[in-house]
Amino acid sequence: MKKRLIIIFSTVMVICLISFREGSAMDKKEYNRLTEEEERVIIGKGTEAPFSGIYNDFFDRGVYRCKRCDAPLYISDDKFSSSCGWPSFDDEIKGAVRRQKDRDGIRTEILCANCGAHLGHLFEGEGLTEKDIRHCVNSISLIFVPAEQTPDIAKAYFAGGCFWGVEYLFEQKEGVVSAVSGYGGGDLENPSYQDVTVGNTVHMEIVEVTYDLNKVSYEDLARFFFEIHDPTQEDGQGPDIGEQYMSAVFFSSEEEKLTAQRLIDTLKNKGYPVVTKLLPAGTFWKAEEYHQNYYEKNKKTPYCHRYEKRF
Repeated sequence: MKKRLIIIFSTVMVICLISFREGSAMDKKEYNRLTEEEERVIIGKGTEAPFSGIYNDFFDRGVYRCKRCDAPLYISDDKFSSSCGWPSFDDEIKGAVRRQKDRDGIRTEILCANCGAHLGHLFEGEGLTEKDIRHCVNSISLIFVPAEQTPDIAKAYFAGGCFWGVEYLFEQKEGVVSAVSGYGGGDLENPSYQDVTVGNTVHMEIVEVTYDLNKVSYEDLARFFFEIHDPTQEDGQGPDIGEQYMSAVFFSSEEEKLTAQRLIDTLKNKGYPVVTKLLPAGTFWKAEEYHQNYYEKNKKTPYCHRYEKRF
């Protein structure tokens, strides 16, 4: 009996060892092959020489992905010139970057949340941008994909009253990479909040939603939009009255327009007197930094936006 147990135990151990080796091999195949220098930085947590990286002085529009696993990490809108010698970003794609105390016990290391690849370090309090944060990233840890070659990342534009609430709720939506408050629909270039508040610029408060098409569709976002504000209010949204607070979908293609119209028709058939306008998307002007992530910064929740299932 004892001999039989030993045989069974040995067999199980061999199977587990084989499975472990096969699993390790599979895990390894999931990641891109790295050069010796890339491994030194990405796996060994090294640092490339300052001003040597290809993305240091590089500002094309697109998405920066992890060199090791291709996970999207940063968008070009958040990249800025810091003159530090390495690519700098003042924001990341939501949930894409993990932070931990560096092995020097002082700095904050940043890593790819998907595969753990070393990206660089995080610095705050430098006053370089309004967000006052800098992701100092090694170029060698990144791979840039131009905007025209990133069909899985798209943008959508919605106006539904005060952009604070619309942005806040879209940030909670699965598949949304980022939601940014801004202005659109008017002719004045680079309008300020004061310009729009006066109400003579024809601009509306709108939100630019960047999303991952692998996780959420445009129709899902538009449907969500009609459920987080009142699309039947003609003069604004809640207590915010004025043209800048009107309900509108800014479409970038005929397909988006038809999708939004179909949802409006569905709501009208359900008895909702929808007044949401369908307007062609024009230039999006990002609002002042103090408007971005307003509720999160001030530890508050929307006062005139909430989710209400309508479909």
